Amino acid sequence: MKVFAVVSQTSGRRPVFPFTAIVGQEEMKLALILNVIDPKLGGVMIMGDRGTGKSTTVRALAELLPEIEVVTGDPYHSDPHNQDLMSDEVRDRKRSGDTLPVERRQVQMVDLPLGATEDRVCGTIDIEKALSEGVKAFEPGLLARANRGILYVDEVNLLDDHLVDVLLDSAASGWNTVEREGISVRHPARFVLVGSGNPEEGELRPQLLDRFAMHAEVRTVKDPKLRVQIVQQRGEFDSNPQRFLAAHRKAQQELTRRIAKAQQVLKKTEVSHDLQLKISQVCSELDVDGLRGDIVTDRAARALAAFEGRTRVTLEDVQRVIVLCLRHRLRKDPLESIDSGYKVEKVFRRVFDLPPPETNAAQ
Repeated sequence: MKVFAVVSQTSGRRPVFPFTAIVGQEEMKLALILNVIDPKLGGVMIMGDRGTGKSTTVRALAELLPEIEVVTGDPYHSDPHNQDLMSDEVRDRKRSGDTLPVERRQVQMVDLPLGATEDRVCGTIDIEKALSEGVKAFEPGLLARANRGILYVDEVNLLDDHLVDVLLDSAASGWNTVEREGISVRHPARFVLVGSGNPEEGELRPQLLDRFAMHAEVRTVKDPKLRVQIVQQRGEFDSNPQRFLAAHRKAQQELTRRIAKAQQVLKKTEVSHDLQLKISQVCSELDVDGLRGDIVTDRAARALAAFEGRTRVTLEDVQRVIVLCLRHRLRKDPLESIDSGYKVEKVFRRVFDLPPPETNAAQ
């Protein structure tokens, strides 16, 4: 296994609060890590109160990730070894026997602003140049920049539904296609889609919410001791970022190594048929539409097992991810007062013959 070093924060970029120093919000952190280990999971929706560290955590994750090899000069960060992660131009060059120049680069984290247009997101085709010069003059958009990286949409519940559809379609297919006046251009667009928002400002439509693999809920920390710890850490970071980063460098490097190792172990992980049956039974009893819930729970449990260094998924792995994977897929009853996470946990425990959850689990 290759060992990757965490990129130094002293390279002129604005220092980012380290992921390993973030206190609490374990549910959000776990969901993000699992999607990085297996980018095919399908992304994370993070919903919670203002000021709970959603944006800070996502940006911290990007700084933590291993470097990747890319083809030098390629705007899509094509993988020089994997044809599924190459643009059409790079694939043609490789097939013709060209030697592809390679460089290592930090994984990109791209912010999608709320006011972005579809051209800004998907890219544009210069029709005049295409017709006059006979070339596909394509100006890549944010999806191109995010390929093999993270695409972060803050306040995703305020984003135009059409743009959310475009993002989810690209994330699911791994390709972005732009068509205009009979000219078509496509490029790879495989990224981890992370959306965040405040439920007070509105929810996503159920059809769109279901497309996110996992749904993490974050709440304001109530424990006074933890609140004081968070305030103190933030003060230390703001007063001397480099010293704070140095104090957490070892933990950051260790987590980076765990993620890199898990990406390799993931290929060997297995889920027993009995566990798969019971996962599907939980989905069935919860009346979850479609099969996305079954598939995502299976993949998330595999990613968690790999993160723990195991090749066999256990019941505990399923228990840790199933609420994240299913809570947002339930049909909502406006008169229902029980939290959806509690309902998933209750059915899970019944199917797996475990003691029922405590009633305060919904708090």
